[in-house]
Amino acid sequence: MVRTMCILVSDDRETGEKLKAFGQHNGLTVQVYTTTEWQRGMRDAGFVQQLAGDVPALAIGSKPVDEGAKILPFPSSTQRVDANGRVQTINELEAQAIENAIHEFNGNLTEAAKALGIGRATLYRKVKQYNIDPSAARKKRVA
Repeated sequence: MVRTMCILVSDDRETGEKLKAFGQHNGLTVQVYTTTEWQRGMRDAGFVQQLAGDVPALAIGSKPVDEGAKILPFPSSTQRVDANGRVQTINELEAQAIENAIHEFNGNLTEAAKALGIGRATLYRKVKQYNIDPSAARKKRVA
């Protein structure tokens, strides 16, 4: 038995509702995420593992994208492996997530802390713990 799942990442609520209705009518499993939910989920290992567990094989479809649309990557197990093929430690992943959040919010540590789901004081402590330079992280390209 083939089970089909469709994952839509869009801020267009109407499109999401149409796809859910289509899925129910045709026996498809449909998951709809806003771009914010998707980005937060990508930072959460549990979310990524749940998606990978639910989707053993992927077929990616596409259609022309409106100009200005932001395409977000689908998670893969290789995201947690460094350039040498070595599995990254929790501390390395946490430091990378902090650097990415600082970059995403242009060095605004308060907003980065909110996005990471931690307090500002905790973020400052972790920045010090991992020797992260916020001004360098601000300029860093997100990996």
